[in-house]
Amino acid sequence: MTILTVNNLVWDDKRLDWTNPSTTTLNYSSVNYLFSNEVYVWRPAIVIENSVRNLGVISDTSIPMRIVKNGQVVWNPSGVFEVSCDSDTRFYPIDTQECTIKVSSWAYTSTEVELFVESDPVDFSFYSENGEWSLISSSGNKISDSSRGGSSFSSVSFSIKLQRRPMFHIINTLFPVALLAVLIAMVFKLPVDSGEKNGFALTVLLSYAVYLTLISDNIPSTSVSICYLSLYLAFILTLGAISVVLTIIVLRLHFKTENTVIPKWLKTLTKTVLRKMAFMAPCRKEFKVNDIQNLSTADIISIDDVQGYKNDPIRVMKKENITSIPDTTENAESELTWQELAIIMDAVFFNIYIALITITTILLFITFTIHYNI
Repeated sequence: MTILTVNNLVWDDKRLDWTNPSTTTLNYSSVNYLFSNEVYVWRPAIVIENSVRNLGVISDTSIPMRIVKNGQVVWNPSGVFEVSCDSDTRFYPIDTQECTIKVSSWAYTSTEVELFVESDPVDFSFYSENGEWSLISSSGNKISDSSRGGSSFSSVSFSIKLQRRPMFHIINTLFPVALLAVLIAMVFKLPVDSGEKNGFALTVLLSYAVYLTLISDNIPSTSVSICYLSLYLAFILTLGAISVVLTIIVLRLHFKTENTVIPKWLKTLTKTVLRKMAFMAPCRKEFKVNDIQNLSTADIISIDDVQGYKNDPIRVMKKENITSIPDTTENAESELTWQELAIIMDAVFFNIYIALITITTILLFITFTIHYNI
């Protein structure tokens, strides 16, 4: 994290106290304060321990020190500091980050220089709003002394809690990702005869891969915590790769010739399982005999040329010998073809994909919503 700060340092130096005229050659009690800089006045050697760019003592000769007559020195050096922070990327891009700035004494041990924080450790007088992050809270605490070379050094820490503003990433990241996920399932709604099924599946897969690359560039590179969005993208990308294979299988089924016999186990599986998963009712042909008023010449009429009724001819007697004949419906399952099987498989894959994508997408958005509102 890069932060611009104005550091308010206050310490007492009894050597600069001129309130007692007996300790000075002249009476300077009428002088309330004076100004100097670190070239002529001692200042504590303070460093920011977790700085990643400039691990040096805070110093600025251009910033004057205000020296009060009781020996109190007030110094406000400013600087731009780049510090390392532990990032929690699990909920990116709806994440909350907390960064700690650790300040400690350098060279002077804790028995020589002791650091403290004021009751109001962080002043927001110079704070300006950031377009990507919103400030949630801040705090300052005295922590345990740092140990270096067998000596302990006084330390304090300042914590800043930030929350990423969600609207930009919802519009530019989460919403497009969800739409692309739905497009992966739509390949199974595309008719085989269109000739674009496999091309469509590959196009959506490549689009998702490119989008995954763009998002990965914005996610901090860490293996300490895994981003849920990355897991979601990897899962959808896997579904996209599998959809290409399933599309090829559907195309092979569709273009099989009628000379190739469908295995009996496949017919049974289609009838008992696949049709139900596809929410398709069994395909049946109906033959109705509900009107005999036009029969006048034959004692018996045999209807044995209708497919499915070869072994069970329907015989109708002359109308003067019949008082009433109820409506009769004979149903028979149509013969399963490879083309019908391909349609059923498309429907099954579509339902499975829509269910998986809907469930994972809802879980992802619920997780982000709960984390954002905590």
